[in-house]
Amino acid sequence: MENKKIIEVKNLLEKDLKEEIDLKSLNDLKVKYLGKKGLITELNGEIKNVLNEEKKEFGMKVNELREKFNHYYDSQKEKLDQEELNKRLEEEAIDISLPSTKVEIGAPNILEKLIEEVEEVFMSMGYDVVDGPEIEEDRYNFEMLNIPKGHPARDAQDTFYIEGEEILLRSQTSPVQVRTMLKGEGKVPIRMICPGKTYRRDDDDASHSHQFMQIEGLLVDKDISLSDLKGTMDVLFKRLFGKDVETRFRPSYYQFTEPSVEVDITCVNCHGKGCPVCKHTGWVTVVGAGVVHPNVLRMSGYDPEVWSGFAFGFGAERLAMMKYGINDIRIFYNADLRETGTFDREDEE
Repeated sequence: MENKKIIEVKNLLEKDLKEEIDLKSLNDLKVKYLGKKGLITELNGEIKNVLNEEKKEFGMKVNELREKFNHYYDSQKEKLDQEELNKRLEEEAIDISLPSTKVEIGAPNILEKLIEEVEEVFMSMGYDVVDGPEIEEDRYNFEMLNIPKGHPARDAQDTFYIEGEEILLRSQTSPVQVRTMLKGEGKVPIRMICPGKTYRRDDDDASHSHQFMQIEGLLVDKDISLSDLKGTMDVLFKRLFGKDVETRFRPSYYQFTEPSVEVDITCVNCHGKGCPVCKHTGWVTVVGAGVVHPNVLRMSGYDPEVWSGFAFGFGAERLAMMKYGINDIRIFYNADLRETGTFDREDEE
């Protein structure tokens, strides 16, 4: 014999399912029958009052009611949702004859754009683009680059130290060169560039930043000389600034290269005639470079009697400022779309 309470809920459910309904009423019905205190939910609590031999049949009847309601709910929900969608489509019809709205599109970051151009130049010459950790060890950032303890470059005013004097934010991307040479185990030629963020204690202003993008390069092979470096720099800057750009070397000093040079190019603003940008010299310094120091080769596993090479490094921001006529380095880290949009329009022209 069917339980009296099940019969009552069943009859009420059949009556409710015959009524006209909308989405709100449908949700109200779900609460009425399957909510926390719903009629079908409460039937589950009645099973403890049913005789043991009748519990199985009681449970089956309750499940039948639940499945019947769920089937009704799902079918009505789909039907009502479709009706609502059709209604909205009719009311919100789009008039395709109206003029379209101009959609603003994003622009590539100026700095990233220049870095990609540099990467393309070097990849065309057979170089690999590699990267490394920004949190670096002292031995890679300084010691293996022939920068001993006590050197001014290690001063805490220049370097961001994290743990004592052993862990730091890299002050240059040169550690990536060391890591790459160590992987080569002193046996293979290396052609690589490593663009990346570097960090130094500096006061931010129009020409300085405590965090900047550096691009360094390294070539290690047999019989490499300064003339190979000169040819490489010529290719790079002619590709970036035009075929009329010239390069020249001036003696300099770096711990990790010997001999060391600074690379100048003819001023892209006045084309060598002299202007305030180049301090009326016609030349602008853009790169620090030189022949890899024998100690650096030796510490990285390369015999300086067999192998030689050159290394170079420059700030990506400086080149971008020259290329796009920017006079404030902080623009690169500014989110003002009016500024990035200006450079896009110039490129399109």
